[in-house]
Amino acid sequence: MHPVTGSRASVPAMGRAPRLSADRVRTPPRMPAARPPIRSRADAETVALLHRTARVLIEEVPRLTDRIVALMKEREPAYRSAAVDPHEVWREVHDSLSHNVRSLVHPKETRESARSCAWRIGTDRAAQGFPLDALLHAYRIGCTVVWEHLLETASREDPLGAQSLVHVAADVWNFVDEHCTLVATAYQEVERQLSWHRENRNRIIVAALLDGTARVSDFPEAEQVLGLPERGRYAVVALEDADAPCRTPHSVEVGDGLRAVWHTAEGTAHAIVLLGAGAGAGDGDSGSGAERLVRGLEVPPGARAGVSPAVTGLASINTARRLADTALRTRPAAGTAALLEERYPEALVVSSPDLGTALADRMLGPVLALEPADQELLLTTLAAWLEAGGSARRAGVLLFCHRNTVLNRLRRYEQLTGRSLDHPREVMELSLALSAHRLLTP
Repeated sequence: MHPVTGSRASVPAMGRAPRLSADRVRTPPRMPAARPPIRSRADAETVALLHRTARVLIEEVPRLTDRIVALMKEREPAYRSAAVDPHEVWREVHDSLSHNVRSLVHPKETRESARSCAWRIGTDRAAQGFPLDALLHAYRIGCTVVWEHLLETASREDPLGAQSLVHVAADVWNFVDEHCTLVATAYQEVERQLSWHRENRNRIIVAALLDGTARVSDFPEAEQVLGLPERGRYAVVALEDADAPCRTPHSVEVGDGLRAVWHTAEGTAHAIVLLGAGAGAGDGDSGSGAERLVRGLEVPPGARAGVSPAVTGLASINTARRLADTALRTRPAAGTAALLEERYPEALVVSSPDLGTALADRMLGPVLALEPADQELLLTTLAAWLEAGGSARRAGVLLFCHRNTVLNRLRRYEQLTGRSLDHPREVMELSLALSAHRLLTP
Protein backbone atom coordinates (compact mmCIF):
# COMPACT_ATOMS: atom_id res chain seq x y z
CA MET A 1 0.00 0.00 0.00
CA HIS A 2 1.18 3.53 -0.72
CA PRO A 3 2.45 4.77 2.67
CA VAL A 4 0.68 8.13 2.37
CA THR A 5 -2.16 7.68 -0.08
CA GLY A 6 -2.86 4.03 0.64
CA SER A 7 -3.14 3.35 -3.08
CA ARG A 8 -4.11 -0.26 -3.74
CA ALA A 9 -4.32 -1.81 -7.18
CA SER A 10 -6.93 -4.38 -8.03
CA VAL A 11 -6.51 -7.96 -6.89
CA PRO A 12 -8.13 -10.17 -9.53
CA ALA A 13 -8.66 -13.80 -8.70
CA MET A 14 -10.49 -16.85 -9.86
CA GLY A 15 -13.80 -18.16 -8.48
CA ARG A 16 -14.05 -18.23 -4.72
CA ALA A 17 -12.52 -21.38 -3.29
CA PRO A 18 -13.88 -23.24 -0.30
CA ARG A 19 -12.29 -22.04 2.91
CA LEU A 20 -9.69 -24.26 4.51
CA SER A 21 -11.13 -26.40 7.26
CA ALA A 22 -9.47 -27.75 10.38
CA ASP A 23 -9.26 -31.26 8.98
CA ARG A 24 -7.24 -30.10 5.99
CA VAL A 25 -4.49 -28.07 7.64
CA ARG A 26 -2.85 -28.45 11.02
CA THR A 27 -2.87 -24.71 11.86
CA PRO A 28 -4.56 -21.93 9.86
CA PRO A 29 -1.77 -19.78 8.42
CA ARG A 30 -1.30 -16.41 10.09
CA MET A 31 -0.76 -13.27 8.09
CA PRO A 32 2.59 -11.62 8.94
CA ALA A 33 2.63 -8.12 10.40
CA ALA A 34 2.73 -5.20 7.99
CA ARG A 35 6.06 -3.65 7.15
CA PRO A 36 6.69 -0.11 8.47
CA PRO A 37 5.35 2.45 5.97
CA ILE A 38 7.83 4.17 3.67
CA ARG A 39 7.72 7.92 3.58
CA SER A 40 6.30 9.14 0.28
CA ARG A 41 7.70 11.97 -1.87
CA ALA A 42 4.23 13.02 -3.01
CA ASP A 43 3.09 16.51 -1.98
CA ALA A 44 -0.35 17.46 -0.70
CA GLU A 45 -1.62 18.61 -4.11
CA THR A 46 -0.69 15.28 -5.72
CA VAL A 47 -2.40 13.33 -2.94
CA ALA A 48 -5.54 15.49 -3.32
CA LEU A 49 -5.59 14.85 -7.09
CA LEU A 50 -5.23 11.11 -6.46
CA HIS A 51 -8.16 11.17 -4.04
CA ARG A 52 -10.40 13.04 -6.50
CA THR A 53 -9.49 10.63 -9.28
CA ALA A 54 -10.16 7.61 -7.10
CA ARG A 55 -13.65 8.91 -6.26
CA VAL A 56 -14.42 8.95 -9.99
CA LEU A 57 -13.12 5.39 -10.36
CA ILE A 58 -15.49 4.15 -7.67
CA GLU A 59 -18.38 4.76 -10.06
CA GLU A 60 -16.59 2.88 -12.83
CA VAL A 61 -15.80 -0.33 -10.95
CA PRO A 62 -18.22 -2.52 -12.98
CA ARG A 63 -16.66 -1.39 -16.27
CA LEU A 64 -13.15 -1.86 -14.91
CA THR A 65 -14.13 -5.32 -13.72
CA ASP A 66 -15.22 -6.28 -17.23
CA ARG A 67 -11.93 -4.97 -18.64
CA ILE A 68 -9.75 -6.82 -16.12
CA VAL A 69 -11.63 -10.13 -16.41
CA ALA A 70 -11.39 -9.98 -20.21
CA LEU A 71 -7.63 -9.37 -20.04
CA MET A 72 -7.18 -12.18 -17.51
CA LYS A 73 -8.89 -14.65 -19.84
CA GLU A 74 -6.99 -13.34 -22.84
CA ARG A 75 -3.52 -13.39 -21.29
CA GLU A 76 -3.71 -16.19 -18.73
CA PRO A 77 -4.93 -19.64 -19.94
CA ALA A 78 -5.68 -20.82 -16.40
CA TYR A 79 -8.66 -18.45 -16.30
CA ARG A 80 -10.10 -20.04 -19.44
CA SER A 81 -10.33 -23.43 -17.78
CA ALA A 82 -13.74 -25.06 -17.64
CA ALA A 83 -13.20 -25.54 -13.90
CA VAL A 84 -13.29 -21.77 -13.34
CA ASP A 85 -16.73 -20.27 -12.77
CA PRO A 86 -16.81 -16.99 -14.78
CA HIS A 87 -19.53 -15.51 -12.57
CA GLU A 88 -17.46 -16.15 -9.46
CA VAL A 89 -14.39 -14.64 -11.12
CA TRP A 90 -16.30 -11.49 -12.08
CA ARG A 91 -17.82 -11.10 -8.63
CA GLU A 92 -14.54 -11.49 -6.82
CA VAL A 93 -12.71 -9.05 -9.10
CA HIS A 94 -15.57 -6.59 -8.63
CA ASP A 95 -15.47 -6.92 -4.83
CA SER A 96 -11.69 -6.57 -4.80
CA LEU A 97 -11.78 -3.50 -7.02
CA SER A 98 -14.45 -1.81 -4.89
CA HIS A 99 -12.47 -2.44 -1.77
CA ASN A 100 -9.12 -1.32 -3.15
CA VAL A 101 -10.20 1.77 -5.07
CA ARG A 102 -11.77 3.04 -1.85
CA SER A 103 -8.46 2.43 -0.13
CA LEU A 104 -6.99 5.17 -2.31
CA VAL A 105 -9.25 7.65 -0.53
CA HIS A 106 -9.06 6.21 3.02
CA PRO A 107 -5.62 4.57 3.33
CA LYS A 108 -5.30 4.35 7.12
CA GLU A 109 -8.71 2.79 7.59
CA THR A 110 -8.27 0.21 4.84
CA ARG A 111 -4.61 -0.87 5.05
CA GLU A 112 -5.13 -4.01 7.12
CA SER A 113 -8.31 -5.01 5.30
CA ALA A 114 -6.46 -4.70 1.98
CA ARG A 115 -3.65 -6.90 3.27
CA SER A 116 -6.18 -9.40 4.59
CA CYS A 117 -7.79 -9.51 1.16
CA ALA A 118 -4.44 -10.36 -0.47
CA TRP A 119 -3.74 -13.00 2.18
CA ARG A 120 -7.17 -14.57 1.74
CA ILE A 121 -6.74 -14.77 -2.00
CA GLY A 122 -3.41 -16.56 -1.57
CA THR A 123 -4.83 -19.10 0.88
CA ASP A 124 -7.97 -19.72 -1.17
CA ARG A 125 -6.09 -20.27 -4.41
CA ALA A 126 -3.67 -22.68 -2.77
CA ALA A 127 -6.59 -24.67 -1.36
CA GLN A 128 -8.10 -24.71 -4.85
CA GLY A 129 -4.88 -25.87 -6.46
CA PHE A 130 -4.84 -22.86 -8.79
CA PRO A 131 -1.35 -22.15 -10.26
CA LEU A 132 0.55 -19.51 -8.30
CA ASP A 133 2.25 -18.01 -11.35
CA ALA A 134 -1.14 -17.53 -13.02
CA LEU A 135 -2.50 -15.90 -9.88
CA LEU A 136 0.38 -13.43 -9.64
CA HIS A 137 0.12 -12.64 -13.35
CA ALA A 138 -3.58 -11.86 -12.99
CA TYR A 139 -2.83 -9.74 -9.93
CA ARG A 140 -0.42 -7.58 -11.97
CA ILE A 141 -2.87 -7.33 -14.87
CA GLY A 142 -5.41 -5.79 -12.52
CA CYS A 143 -2.82 -3.45 -11.00
CA THR A 144 -1.82 -2.21 -14.46
CA VAL A 145 -5.42 -1.55 -15.53
CA VAL A 146 -6.20 0.46 -12.39
CA TRP A 147 -3.02 2.51 -12.65
CA GLU A 148 -3.59 3.34 -16.34
CA HIS A 149 -7.18 4.32 -15.66
CA LEU A 150 -6.06 6.59 -12.80
CA LEU A 151 -3.72 8.42 -15.15
CA GLU A 152 -6.40 8.75 -17.87
CA THR A 153 -8.97 10.12 -15.42
CA ALA A 154 -6.52 12.54 -13.83
CA SER A 155 -5.44 13.80 -17.27
CA ARG A 156 -9.02 14.63 -18.21
CA GLU A 157 -9.45 16.66 -15.01
CA ASP A 158 -6.05 18.33 -14.86
CA PRO A 159 -3.69 17.58 -17.76
CA LEU A 160 -0.74 19.42 -16.20
CA GLY A 161 -1.36 18.22 -12.66
CA ALA A 162 -1.68 14.61 -13.79
CA GLN A 163 2.03 14.61 -14.51
CA SER A 164 2.66 14.89 -10.76
CA LEU A 165 1.21 11.40 -10.25
CA VAL A 166 4.59 10.10 -11.33
CA HIS A 167 5.71 10.87 -7.77
CA VAL A 168 3.38 8.19 -6.39
CA ALA A 169 4.08 5.59 -9.09
CA ALA A 170 7.08 4.12 -7.29
CA ASP A 171 5.09 3.88 -4.05
CA VAL A 172 2.18 2.16 -5.80
CA TRP A 173 4.39 -0.45 -7.47
CA ASN A 174 6.34 -1.02 -4.26
CA PHE A 175 2.97 -1.78 -2.73
CA VAL A 176 2.14 -4.14 -5.60
CA ASP A 177 5.37 -6.06 -5.03
CA GLU A 178 4.73 -6.21 -1.30
CA HIS A 179 1.23 -7.59 -1.79
CA CYS A 180 2.31 -10.05 -4.45
CA THR A 181 4.82 -11.31 -1.90
CA LEU A 182 2.01 -11.51 0.65
CA VAL A 183 -0.15 -13.52 -1.78
CA ALA A 184 2.76 -15.85 -2.58
CA THR A 185 3.64 -16.34 1.10
CA ALA A 186 0.04 -17.24 1.97
CA TYR A 187 -0.15 -19.59 -1.00
CA GLN A 188 3.11 -21.36 -0.13
CA GLU A 189 2.19 -21.71 3.54
CA VAL A 190 -1.13 -23.37 2.73
CA GLU A 191 0.49 -25.45 0.00
CA ARG A 192 3.06 -26.68 2.54
CA GLN A 193 0.34 -27.58 5.02
CA LEU A 194 -1.78 -29.29 2.38
CA SER A 195 1.29 -31.22 1.24
CA TRP A 196 1.83 -32.32 4.84
CA HIS A 197 -1.84 -33.29 5.04
CA ARG A 198 -1.63 -35.36 1.87
CA GLU A 199 1.55 -37.10 2.96
CA ASN A 200 0.16 -37.75 6.43
CA ARG A 201 -3.11 -39.09 5.01
CA ASN A 202 -1.14 -41.35 2.68
CA ARG A 203 0.89 -42.65 5.64
CA ILE A 204 -2.32 -43.32 7.58
CA ILE A 205 -3.84 -45.26 4.66
CA VAL A 206 -0.70 -47.34 4.09
CA ALA A 207 -0.34 -48.06 7.81
CA ALA A 208 -3.99 -49.14 8.00
CA LEU A 209 -3.57 -51.50 5.05
CA LEU A 210 -0.48 -53.04 6.62
CA ASP A 211 -1.89 -53.46 10.13
CA GLY A 212 -5.30 -54.65 8.97
CA THR A 213 -7.37 -51.74 10.31
CA ALA A 214 -8.33 -50.39 6.85
CA ARG A 215 -12.03 -50.48 6.09
CA VAL A 216 -13.57 -51.42 2.76
CA SER A 217 -14.69 -47.80 2.47
CA ASP A 218 -11.00 -46.76 2.52
CA PHE A 219 -10.12 -48.80 -0.57
CA PRO A 220 -11.34 -46.27 -3.19
CA GLU A 221 -9.17 -43.59 -1.57
CA ALA A 222 -6.19 -45.96 -1.55
CA GLU A 223 -6.69 -46.48 -5.27
CA GLN A 224 -7.12 -42.78 -5.96
CA VAL A 225 -4.20 -41.34 -3.96
CA LEU A 226 -1.80 -44.29 -3.91
CA GLY A 227 -2.57 -45.98 -7.23
CA LEU A 228 -3.34 -49.31 -5.54
CA PRO A 229 -6.36 -51.02 -7.15
CA GLU A 230 -8.69 -52.86 -4.79
CA ARG A 231 -8.36 -56.17 -6.67
CA GLY A 232 -4.70 -55.86 -7.59
CA ARG A 233 -2.07 -58.54 -6.96
CA TYR A 234 0.37 -57.58 -4.24
CA ALA A 235 3.38 -58.71 -2.26
CA VAL A 236 4.80 -57.01 0.81
CA VAL A 237 8.49 -56.43 1.48
CA ALA A 238 9.74 -56.13 5.08
CA LEU A 239 13.11 -54.34 5.20
CA GLU A 240 15.31 -54.17 8.28
CA ASP A 241 18.42 -52.01 8.03
CA ALA A 242 20.73 -52.58 11.00
CA ASP A 243 23.36 -50.14 9.72
CA ALA A 244 20.97 -47.24 9.18
CA PRO A 245 17.63 -47.90 10.92
CA CYS A 246 16.39 -44.36 10.23
CA ARG A 247 17.33 -44.30 6.55
CA THR A 248 14.38 -43.80 4.25
CA PRO A 249 13.81 -46.87 2.07
CA HIS A 250 12.10 -44.99 -0.75
CA SER A 251 15.21 -45.14 -2.91
CA VAL A 252 15.30 -48.96 -2.71
CA GLU A 253 14.58 -50.34 -6.17
CA VAL A 254 11.97 -53.10 -6.33
CA GLY A 255 12.34 -53.96 -10.00
CA ASP A 256 11.25 -52.54 -13.34
CA GLY A 257 7.54 -52.11 -13.81
CA LEU A 258 6.63 -52.68 -10.14
CA ARG A 259 5.01 -49.93 -8.08
CA ALA A 260 5.99 -49.78 -4.40
CA VAL A 261 4.48 -47.71 -1.59
CA TRP A 262 6.74 -47.56 1.48
CA HIS A 263 5.95 -47.12 5.15
CA THR A 264 8.45 -46.99 8.01
CA ALA A 265 7.69 -47.63 11.67
CA GLU A 266 9.73 -48.83 14.64
CA GLY A 267 12.88 -49.55 12.67
CA THR A 268 11.29 -51.78 10.02
CA ALA A 269 10.16 -50.51 6.64
CA HIS A 270 7.41 -52.17 4.64
CA ALA A 271 6.62 -51.79 0.96
CA ILE A 272 3.30 -52.68 -0.62
CA VAL A 273 4.29 -53.76 -4.11
CA LEU A 274 1.75 -53.91 -6.93
CA LEU A 275 2.53 -57.02 -8.98
CA GLY A 276 -0.39 -56.93 -11.40
CA ALA A 277 -3.69 -55.24 -12.12
CA GLY A 278 -5.89 -58.07 -10.92
CA ALA A 279 -6.12 -61.65 -9.76
CA GLY A 280 -4.31 -63.97 -12.11
CA ALA A 281 -2.67 -61.10 -14.00
CA GLY A 282 1.05 -60.73 -14.47
CA ASP A 283 3.59 -63.52 -14.56
CA GLY A 284 1.45 -66.62 -14.38
CA ASP A 285 1.12 -68.47 -11.07
CA SER A 286 0.73 -66.66 -7.77
CA GLY A 287 4.34 -67.16 -6.73
CA SER A 288 6.09 -65.96 -9.89
CA GLY A 289 5.30 -62.30 -9.24
CA ALA A 290 6.94 -62.46 -5.82
CA GLU A 291 9.93 -64.28 -7.29
CA ARG A 292 10.30 -61.53 -9.86
CA LEU A 293 10.16 -59.02 -7.03
CA VAL A 294 12.95 -60.79 -5.14
CA ARG A 295 15.11 -60.88 -8.26
CA GLY A 296 14.74 -57.14 -8.81
CA LEU A 297 14.92 -56.05 -5.17
CA GLU A 298 18.07 -54.09 -4.35
CA VAL A 299 18.66 -54.66 -0.64
CA PRO A 300 21.14 -52.13 0.80
CA PRO A 301 24.41 -53.56 2.18
CA GLY A 302 23.93 -54.55 5.81
CA ALA A 303 20.14 -54.72 5.46
CA ARG A 304 17.88 -57.77 5.25
CA ALA A 305 14.51 -58.22 3.63
CA GLY A 306 11.62 -60.65 3.75
CA VAL A 307 9.13 -61.01 0.91
CA SER A 308 5.62 -62.41 1.20
CA PRO A 309 3.89 -64.63 -1.35
CA ALA A 310 1.59 -62.85 -3.78
CA VAL A 311 -1.90 -62.05 -2.49
CA THR A 312 -4.99 -60.67 -4.19
CA GLY A 313 -6.75 -57.50 -3.07
CA LEU A 314 -6.11 -54.71 -0.60
CA ALA A 315 -7.95 -56.67 2.09
CA SER A 316 -5.11 -59.22 2.03
CA ILE A 317 -2.28 -56.72 2.52
CA ASN A 318 -2.19 -57.30 6.29
CA THR A 319 -1.79 -61.05 5.76
CA ALA A 320 1.03 -60.40 3.29
CA ARG A 321 2.71 -58.05 5.78
CA ARG A 322 2.68 -60.68 8.52
CA LEU A 323 4.12 -63.26 6.12
CA ALA A 324 6.84 -60.82 5.03
CA ASP A 325 7.73 -60.21 8.68
CA THR A 326 7.94 -63.97 9.18
CA ALA A 327 10.25 -64.28 6.16
CA LEU A 328 12.44 -61.55 7.63
CA ARG A 329 12.68 -63.42 10.93
CA THR A 330 14.21 -66.38 9.09
CA ARG A 331 17.42 -64.32 9.08
CA PRO A 332 18.42 -63.97 5.44
CA ALA A 333 22.03 -63.03 4.88
CA ALA A 334 22.92 -59.33 5.00
CA GLY A 335 22.19 -57.62 1.70
CA THR A 336 19.73 -60.31 0.58
CA ALA A 337 16.00 -60.97 0.61
CA ALA A 338 14.19 -64.11 1.78
CA LEU A 339 11.13 -65.24 -0.16
CA LEU A 340 8.79 -66.92 2.30
CA GLU A 341 7.78 -69.58 -0.21
CA GLU A 342 11.39 -70.79 -0.27
CA ARG A 343 11.78 -70.85 3.53
CA TYR A 344 8.65 -72.49 4.93
CA PRO A 345 10.52 -74.81 7.36
CA GLU A 346 12.38 -71.87 8.87
CA ALA A 347 9.16 -69.88 8.93
CA LEU A 348 7.43 -72.65 10.89
CA VAL A 349 10.22 -72.57 13.46
CA VAL A 350 10.24 -68.80 14.01
CA SER A 351 6.43 -68.70 14.05
CA SER A 352 6.40 -70.99 17.10
CA PRO A 353 9.67 -70.35 18.95
CA ASP A 354 8.68 -72.32 22.05
CA LEU A 355 8.02 -75.46 20.01
CA GLY A 356 11.17 -74.82 17.97
CA THR A 357 13.29 -74.58 21.11
CA ALA A 358 11.72 -77.74 22.51
CA LEU A 359 12.43 -79.60 19.25
CA ALA A 360 16.06 -78.42 19.23
CA ASP A 361 16.51 -79.67 22.79
CA ARG A 362 14.94 -83.03 21.89
CA MET A 363 16.99 -83.61 18.75
CA LEU A 364 20.24 -81.86 19.64
CA GLY A 365 20.38 -81.73 23.43
CA PRO A 366 23.32 -84.16 23.89
CA VAL A 367 25.24 -82.51 21.03
CA LEU A 368 24.76 -79.06 22.54
CA ALA A 369 26.19 -80.36 25.81
CA LEU A 370 29.56 -81.14 24.17
CA GLU A 371 32.61 -78.91 24.25
CA PRO A 372 32.23 -76.00 21.81
CA ALA A 373 34.69 -77.44 19.25
CA ASP A 374 33.06 -80.89 19.20
CA GLN A 375 29.59 -79.32 19.17
CA GLU A 376 30.43 -77.13 16.16
CA LEU A 377 32.00 -80.07 14.31
CA LEU A 378 28.89 -82.25 14.63
CA LEU A 379 26.44 -79.45 13.88
CA THR A 380 28.38 -78.44 10.77
CA THR A 381 28.55 -82.04 9.57
CA LEU A 382 24.82 -82.60 10.09
CA ALA A 383 23.98 -79.41 8.20
CA ALA A 384 26.30 -80.32 5.31
CA TRP A 385 24.85 -83.84 5.11
CA LEU A 386 21.32 -82.46 4.91
CA GLU A 387 22.36 -79.91 2.30
CA ALA A 388 23.93 -82.71 0.29
CA GLY A 389 20.64 -84.60 0.24
CA GLY A 390 21.84 -87.32 2.63
CA SER A 391 24.96 -88.13 0.58
CA ALA A 392 28.07 -88.66 2.71
CA ARG A 393 30.28 -88.32 -0.36
CA ARG A 394 28.87 -84.91 -1.38
CA ALA A 395 28.92 -83.79 2.25
CA GLY A 396 32.61 -84.71 2.38
CA VAL A 397 33.25 -82.50 -0.62
CA LEU A 398 31.52 -79.61 1.14
CA LEU A 399 33.52 -80.24 4.34
CA PHE A 400 36.84 -81.06 2.61
CA CYS A 401 37.04 -84.48 4.25
CA HIS A 402 36.57 -88.16 3.34
CA ARG A 403 33.09 -89.68 3.20
CA ASN A 404 34.07 -92.15 5.95
CA THR A 405 34.83 -89.21 8.23
CA VAL A 406 31.32 -87.92 7.58
CA LEU A 407 29.82 -91.34 8.29
CA ASN A 408 31.75 -91.63 11.57
CA ARG A 409 30.42 -88.25 12.72
CA LEU A 410 26.86 -89.20 11.77
CA ARG A 411 27.15 -92.44 13.77
CA ARG A 412 28.43 -90.46 16.73
CA TYR A 413 25.32 -88.25 16.54
CA GLU A 414 23.11 -91.33 16.54
CA GLN A 415 24.94 -92.77 19.53
CA LEU A 416 24.68 -89.51 21.52
CA THR A 417 20.97 -88.92 20.82
CA GLY A 418 19.56 -92.37 20.21
CA ARG A 419 18.14 -91.15 16.90
CA SER A 420 18.35 -92.96 13.59
CA LEU A 421 19.18 -91.06 10.43
CA ASP A 422 17.68 -93.90 8.42
CA HIS A 423 14.17 -92.79 9.46
CA PRO A 424 12.74 -90.00 7.25
CA ARG A 425 10.67 -88.55 10.11
CA GLU A 426 13.71 -88.15 12.34
CA VAL A 427 15.68 -86.61 9.46
CA MET A 428 12.84 -84.10 9.02
CA GLU A 429 12.86 -83.32 12.75
CA LEU A 430 16.64 -82.95 12.70
CA SER A 431 16.40 -80.46 9.84
CA LEU A 432 13.86 -78.38 11.76
CA ALA A 433 15.90 -78.68 14.95
CA LEU A 434 19.02 -77.33 13.22
CA SER A 435 17.02 -74.42 11.86
CA ALA A 436 15.58 -73.73 15.31
CA HIS A 437 19.05 -73.79 16.86
CA ARG A 438 20.40 -71.36 14.24
CA LEU A 439 17.42 -69.00 14.30
CA LEU A 440 16.43 -69.03 17.98
CA THR A 441 19.76 -69.19 19.77
CA PRO A 442 20.72 -65.70 21.02
